[in-house]
Amino acid sequence: MPSSEYLSTLEKGLKVLTCFSREHPQMTLSEVAKVTDLSPAVARRCLLTLCELGYVGKDGNQYMLQPRVLEFSNAFSESFDIDNLIRPALQTLREATGDSASFAVLQNSEVLYICHVSAYRVVRLQATAGTRFPALITSLGRALLSTLSDDAVEQHIAAYPVQRRTDKTVTDPDSLKALLISARVNGYAVASDELDYGITSIACPIILASGQVAGAINCSAATSRVDESTFTTSRLEPLLRARDDIVSQFGRAPELLRALKLGIG
Repeated sequence: MPSSEYLSTLEKGLKVLTCFSREHPQMTLSEVAKVTDLSPAVARRCLLTLCELGYVGKDGNQYMLQPRVLEFSNAFSESFDIDNLIRPALQTLREATGDSASFAVLQNSEVLYICHVSAYRVVRLQATAGTRFPALITSLGRALLSTLSDDAVEQHIAAYPVQRRTDKTVTDPDSLKALLISARVNGYAVASDELDYGITSIACPIILASGQVAGAINCSAATSRVDESTFTTSRLEPLLRARDDIVSQFGRAPELLRALKLGIG
């Protein structure tokens, strides 16, 4: 139950600001109202305010985000020194494997990318800070969910049914639970061609001495350039080294740890 000081108008404005995506880079007023489940009148007021502030622009009847929204992600990265705390370990992981590398956290049904280092090649689905993907069909998400109890795993699977993205996407609840339990036992999770064709990745959770799950890291390769039989063994050691490097960095970043703990959804 929201407190008496909860600003529903701010909530609605943020809902409008975050409704734009790769699938919906520009929308009409009626489309924004439909996506946000707001009345057209409320959506219009939010859009006009965001336009006035410079976060949204309008071209004809189409609304779209403006570059100023990047201030939000930059503020987080700079506040907690992400480039110095997390990026170096991901860069080392990329150099060791030739794969892209990422650090992400769990938010409700999705993984939210906090830091990403790209490989020197183009894949179909590019990730950047702020990118979200369904947790249950990604290695990062499975690594994070594997740290939950069996009951919490079952509740998550029931609450967020998987939508098939490829013919390899695992959607069966029992199979998903088995994958998460296996990831818990092994200490890592693997996903191949489930989020999109051509992406194979391995991830492990970052668990601190206190027991706090601070996030997860992965390395992600083009399926066409990996040998499925050796992918895990060839990536696991550098992945775990990067995990240990980040764990040591978190020892001098109590503010970031608090922010990540508060941000878990």
